[in-house]
Amino acid sequence: MLFRSDAAGKNQRAGWTIHRVESTGSTNADLLLEGSQGAPDRTVLRTDHQTAGRGRLDRRWEDVAGKNLLVSFLFRDVPDAPHVLTQAVALAAVEIARGVGVEAVLKWPNDLLVGDSKLAGVLAQAGPVATGDGKPGRPAFVVVGIGVNIGAAPEGATCIRDHARGDVPSPDEWMLRMLPVIDDLLASAPDVLHERYRGRLATLGSRVRAELPDGTHITGRAVDVSADGRLSVLDECAVTHRLDTADVVHLRAAD
Repeated sequence: MLFRSDAAGKNQRAGWTIHRVESTGSTNADLLLEGSQGAPDRTVLRTDHQTAGRGRLDRRWEDVAGKNLLVSFLFRDVPDAPHVLTQAVALAAVEIARGVGVEAVLKWPNDLLVGDSKLAGVLAQAGPVATGDGKPGRPAFVVVGIGVNIGAAPEGATCIRDHARGDVPSPDEWMLRMLPVIDDLLASAPDVLHERYRGRLATLGSRVRAELPDGTHITGRAVDVSADGRLSVLDECAVTHRLDTADVVHLRAAD
């Protein structure tokens, strides 16, 4: 085993199996391995420090040991649209932030912002394709990791401590507050979850530059996000592009 199980009681939540370690390379990588070895649905791994954390598009995720939330969640109940798991985790973090007075919003697909500064990032990784369950092509499990800057932030980013009104939750308390919110979101109807996601998505209506994996980019206005998670951008030639992978930058009017 890569990690130990915590004792039952206040450190656990109904329906979740929570593990904590002081340091690891990557909580996502650890849970992907544990998932392949049979870790149950809604297994959680939190650490105080990652030495090889990753963000979207293979970016390195920087952290200050003990200051921020670094956690991954394993889901075996994978819906037809697996991206809703990522949305639920991101939305839960937004709601906890707003509960302590931080006006957090989402940038497509799942970054958290305060103003123009990054507060948190989310990375989902799929396990192997399930076999023999009548659901061809669906992964056996999905791991969703999130890093929330609570007490410290790298240059150019921001943290909860700089915006919260009142006491700032510890990383562990932040994680525990997220779990029932994730449960509620995933128990809601797909259209309800989608509308809650759209309601927190500051990208909609914004002028954006979408940087594509092939090195090209599209500049225009983000006009919608569909139920399949794709972002619709109306470019400067009035052509609509539906994007499933891009690095989106919110532009000011003068940009």
